[in-house]
Amino acid sequence: MGEAKSYFFVGIGGSGMLPLALIVHGRGDLVAGSDRTLDQGRLGDKFAFLRGRGIELFPQDGSGIAGRDQIVVTSAAIEEHVPDVVKANAVGARRVTRPQLLAELFNEAKSGIAVGGTSGKSTVTGMIGWILQACHRQPTVMNGAVMKNFVGPDFPFASALVGNGEAFVSEVDESDGSIALYRPAVAVLNNITLDHKSLDELRHLFRDFAAKAGKVVLNLDDDETRFLAAVLPPEKLLTYSFRDSKADLFGSEVVEEE
Repeated sequence: MGEAKSYFFVGIGGSGMLPLALIVHGRGDLVAGSDRTLDQGRLGDKFAFLRGRGIELFPQDGSGIAGRDQIVVTSAAIEEHVPDVVKANAVGARRVTRPQLLAELFNEAKSGIAVGGTSGKSTVTGMIGWILQACHRQPTVMNGAVMKNFVGPDFPFASALVGNGEAFVSEVDESDGSIALYRPAVAVLNNITLDHKSLDELRHLFRDFAAKAGKVVLNLDDDETRFLAAVLPPEKLLTYSFRDSKADLFGSEVVEEE
C-alpha cells in the first residue's frame, strides 16, 4: 500500500457513503466528512460511531476542506451550491462521485463480486459476505444496509466490512447507470423488473454488466434473468433455481427456520 491519501466525504452519513468511508478508512487512508443531518443535530449515535473510529467530522460549511491534496467525495444527493463543494472547487481539490470511487476500489480487487438486480441486493450482498467470512476468506464487503450478522456492541452500523483477503463484495446500482463502471470477476444477478428506467434500458445495462464478468450467477426463476441466461455463453454461467431442476444449483425441500 502506498502513501495514505486524504478523503473528505460530503454527506458521510448517507447509506452509500458511510460504508464506503469505513472501507477507505480501514485501508489506511485519512477520512473526514460532513453531513447536513449532523448540522441539524440528528442521528447522533451514527456520527458518534464514526468519530469513535477516528473519522473527523466538520460542519457542512466548507471548513473541512483543507486544500487541493484532498479527494472530495460526493453523492447524488449533494448539490453544487453546498459550501463544501464550492470550497473544493475553489481550492482545486480532486472531486469524485461515490460510484466512481467505489468502482475504482472494486476494480482493483483480485476477486470482485458484484451483486446486481432490481431487488434483494443488500440481503444477498450480506449473505455472500457472511459466507466468505465464515470460510475465513476475510472479504471486504460494501453494502447499502446494515448487515445483521456483523453487528456488535462496537460496530452497530455494520454496512461495511474491511478484510485483507482477495474478495471484494459489493452491491451495484443500476438506477444511475453506474453499474457500467464495474468489472467483476463474478456478477450475481437475482432479478430484473421495471424500476428507475425503462425495461429496455435495464436489459441493456444488465446484459453489458453480465458480459464484462468472468462468471455470471443467474436466477432462473425470474423471467428476465432466465432470458439473459439464454443469450450468454454457457461457460460463463452458474444458474440457480427452486423450480427448474436443470439449473446448476437446484433447491428443493427447503425449510425456513427462525
